[in-house]
Amino acid sequence: MKKEKLMFPCGDISLEGVLWLPDDNGPFPAVVVCHPHPLYGGNMNNNIVHEVCAALGEHSIASLRFNFRGVGRSEGSYADGIGEQNDVKAALSFLEGREEIDSSKLALCGYSFGTMVSIPVADVDERIKAYAGVSSFFVAPDLLRNFHKPKFFIHGTNDDFISPRQAVEIINKLPDPKTFELVEGADHFWWGFDRGVGEKVGSFFASCFK
Repeated sequence: MKKEKLMFPCGDISLEGVLWLPDDNGPFPAVVVCHPHPLYGGNMNNNIVHEVCAALGEHSIASLRFNFRGVGRSEGSYADGIGEQNDVKAALSFLEGREEIDSSKLALCGYSFGTMVSIPVADVDERIKAYAGVSSFFVAPDLLRNFHKPKFFIHGTNDDFISPRQAVEIINKLPDPKTFELVEGADHFWWGFDRGVGEKVGSFFASCFK
């Protein structure tokens, strides 16, 4: 994998990111990976974010992990999850402009807070061809109800922040194609399960872009 540390524009601010490119010949499918809550220590170096990006690379899929506004070297400040949606869109636009990326094969992945801001983007952005959510928060009941593209959701049975039962109820109402997996014994932070989560997410996107 080739890893490029970079800054990319988002309106009048710049955001910090790391672009991972496979060693093969491109152009590559690519996934924007969104990190957990910035007010509780979430950043692009989170264990789940890292494992997802690593697994994507093993499937010859590029990834862009980045810090939301106000995190690390990213400019700006926390914007209640609303401005952060613009951060996600800017990350997608950055990937579109890279010659190594196949702009017809873009996808989104979020973890925890990362799902709160990426699901609304996936719901309306036609560039998104697939979506994966890890420990997903659904901030509005109708989100993704018209998203007839591949979806993958994974939750832990011991998640203290999101009821697995409620997650099942919401996901069951989403259109196909979709896959939902419950991991026995895993909590919201996935300690000890992170590599497996990365592999499952990576395999999902590989099946989407094969």
